[in-house]
Amino acid sequence: MTSLMRWDPLCELEDMSDRLNRMFARPVTRTNGKETLRVADWMPTVDISETEGEYVIKAELPEVKKDDVKVTLEEGVLTIQGLRRQEKEEKTTKYHRIERSYGTFVRSFSLPDQVNESGVKAEFKDGMLNLHIPKSEKAKPRAIEVQVA
Repeated sequence: MTSLMRWDPLCELEDMSDRLNRMFARPVTRTNGKETLRVADWMPTVDISETEGEYVIKAELPEVKKDDVKVTLEEGVLTIQGLRRQEKEEKTTKYHRIERSYGTFVRSFSLPDQVNESGVKAEFKDGMLNLHIPKSEKAKPRAIEVQVA
């Protein structure tokens, strides 16, 4: 016996919109002056902040293992890439909706010229990747005392 499912046109539009958003959100990176499209299944959300001494990038990577994350820095471009694996389907489990994205991800960021690339540090804990990018000495603000004549 086959069960009938009610057709929901709005659900199909939402699904198509999600697929289009993922397609157009794929980052374009430059390699040797040429643009390269990197195909990714999803993109993690990030917060980028700046203090007097460093830039901090925080990326949300829930259910991603540390071994599945790779951070590279090449020609002033910092790239975070990796893989979030989908749980193996059990024959007894019936999914009604799967909204989380799985598969490969990639995010790239052009860094300012005045960063200390050799001092970049990465920490991965509780599904959060924290990248600390120190500023070079010449980029740090200095107070200059003004003399009154």
